[in-house]
Amino acid sequence: MTLFLGFSAVNTGNNLIYLIVSALLSFMAISGFFGKRNLSKIDIEVEYPQEIYANKEFPLKIKLKNNRGFLPVFLMRVRIEQYETLFPFIDKKSYAVKYTNVSFEQRGKYEIKNVHICSVFPFNFFIRCKGLNKSFESIVFPEPKRCELLSSLENERISKGERHLDKAGFESEMLSIREYIHGDPFKHINWKATAKTGELKTKELSSLAFQPIVIDFEKSTVKNMEERISCITYTILQLLKKSIPVGLKIGDKFYRPDASNAHKISILKELALYGAEK
Repeated sequence: MTLFLGFSAVNTGNNLIYLIVSALLSFMAISGFFGKRNLSKIDIEVEYPQEIYANKEFPLKIKLKNNRGFLPVFLMRVRIEQYETLFPFIDKKSYAVKYTNVSFEQRGKYEIKNVHICSVFPFNFFIRCKGLNKSFESIVFPEPKRCELLSSLENERISKGERHLDKAGFESEMLSIREYIHGDPFKHINWKATAKTGELKTKELSSLAFQPIVIDFEKSTVKNMEERISCITYTILQLLKKSIPVGLKIGDKFYRPDASNAHKISILKELALYGAEK
């Protein structure tokens, strides 16, 4: 368009066309200068949550930093794979954080490499993009799928019985009645004792010591490997929600029964990477 107007100005000698061409060229020069500056000295960080499951959406944290000491960042879009997030404004020497919902289809190691920043600033004449030479790795846990393994293990656990501990909890037989403490579940308030004394009273119950469960990967009756891994993942998550210690025998590795979060992450990583090429 500008080129056509330029030829018209030369051929016709019309001063108005000269002015229009000059204005357009000025706009293009300004757009090119500030558009290029808008993409400079920008850094990006991507943070995954601690637990990511295949085929389950999770919030991916994107942190965009403006390392410039003079100009803010305007209308910046961050493209990660097929996902896009807009950062309207970031002041100089500052940063902004956005979240976008992402999902991965398969378990195992996953690496984000395709990261670009794009902007239409300042006049929306062009879309300028820049690739960032950065990668972000994470481990995707198997997709949890309901199966019969959980019910069979729970039936086996119930048949072995559970032991009551003398320490206080909120699960079994009543040990005593005490003063209400902020945060106690309302369902455990002893209303009869409360009515007599005029003050809130709480039933103090004994804790249960659950029988530990060990899952043997090779003895699972599920033939399909991926279905087996998903089944065991679901079972582990459900048992740990009930604070039941879970162990895992897989290959030549044995994870002793435990109910801690660190233990859960360890065995889920083992399942996520099972069968992966070394």
